Amino acid sequence: MKTKTTRTLSQRRKFLLGAGLGTAGVAAALVARPGAAVKQAAAGTDAVEGGDGYRATDHVLKYYKTTKV
Repeated sequence: MKTKTTRTLSQRRKFLLGAGLGTAGVAAALVARPGAAVKQAAAGTDAVEGGDGYRATDHVLKYYKTTKV
């Protein structure tokens, strides 16, 4: 009986550790990504210079300001 209890606790600990690490990874990605986009957009640079790609227009900059926490 004790082996089963120990095994269950070990599995539970692994699950909680994995969930915590996953949550921390997602939080770090969310914090890091929008800040880089806002800095680049505020500088007035394009993601693809000289191309027809992304442009940091006024409405895009306004949206970035609304997503700040």
